[in-house]
Amino acid sequence: MLQQTQVSRAEHRWVAFLKRFPTTAACAEAPLSELLEEWAGLGYPRRARNLQLTAIQVESNGGVIPNRLEDLLTLPGVGPYTARAVLAFAFEQDAAIVDTNLGRILARRAGRPLGRAEAQAQADAWLPSGQSWAWNQALLDIGALRCRPQAPVCTGCPVRRTCAWARASWPAPDPAAGSAAVSTRQAKFEGSARQARGRLLRAAQQGAVSPEGLSAAAGLEGQADAQAQARAVADSLVSDGLLERDGASNWVIAGTTAKP
Repeated sequence: MLQQTQVSRAEHRWVAFLKRFPTTAACAEAPLSELLEEWAGLGYPRRARNLQLTAIQVESNGGVIPNRLEDLLTLPGVGPYTARAVLAFAFEQDAAIVDTNLGRILARRAGRPLGRAEAQAQADAWLPSGQSWAWNQALLDIGALRCRPQAPVCTGCPVRRTCAWARASWPAPDPAAGSAAVSTRQAKFEGSARQARGRLLRAAQQGAVSPEGLSAAAGLEGQADAQAQARAVADSLVSDGLLERDGASNWVIAGTTAKP
C-alpha cells in the first residue's frame, strides 16, 4: 500500500485488509473482487492484483517469504524499494531503503542531484551495520518531519552537520529536485486515464459491463472517440489482470468467469 500511497491514508486500510486477509493463503485464495473491494479508494488497484500474485507465489513455496534481495525481486510488483523494506523491517537485515524521503536527504547531503545507483550506493555506505531497522525508521521520519520537500526544518536536524546544501546556505536550485527516488508532482487526475480506469473497475465490481455501456461506465460518454478511449482503458485493465471478458463479451472482474 505504501508504494504509492501516503501513510496517513494507508494505515487504517492496512489494518482492515489484514483482518480480512490475515495470511498469504487467505490472500491467495480470495476472489480478486474481494481484494479490490478492500482496496477501493487507495488507487493503483494493480497493486492489489500483484499482492495476490505474490501471495500465490509465496504459498507455492510453502508459505515462506524470501529473505534474499534477488528472490524478493522475483515477486510480482516488488521492486528495489519494497524488497529492501521487507529485508530491513521484516528480517532486520542490513538494507538501506531509498524512498522519496531518503532520496531527498541524500541529494541535499551531497549538495547535488544523484542518479539512482549512486543514491543507493550512498545509502548503503551510510547504513550502520546491525542497526538497519532503527536507522531506516529514523531517516524516514527525518525526511517526513524535517527534511521536507518545502521549507525544511534544518535547526536541530541530526543530518545538518554533514549536509552540503545546508553548509552552503541552501542555494537554489534544491539538489533534491530531479534527484533519484524523489517523487515529482503527479499529472492531473481529473480527466486522466487513471480516473477512467477507476470508474470502469468500480462499474465492473457492480456487474458485467457490456460493449454498449463501456464508454459510460468509464465516464467518457460524450467525448470525441469515446468508445475507442474506453476500449483502450478496458484493454489496459485486462492487461493488468484486473478485468476479463465473459462469454457474452462483457467486461467482468478477472476470475469471475466460469471456466470450462
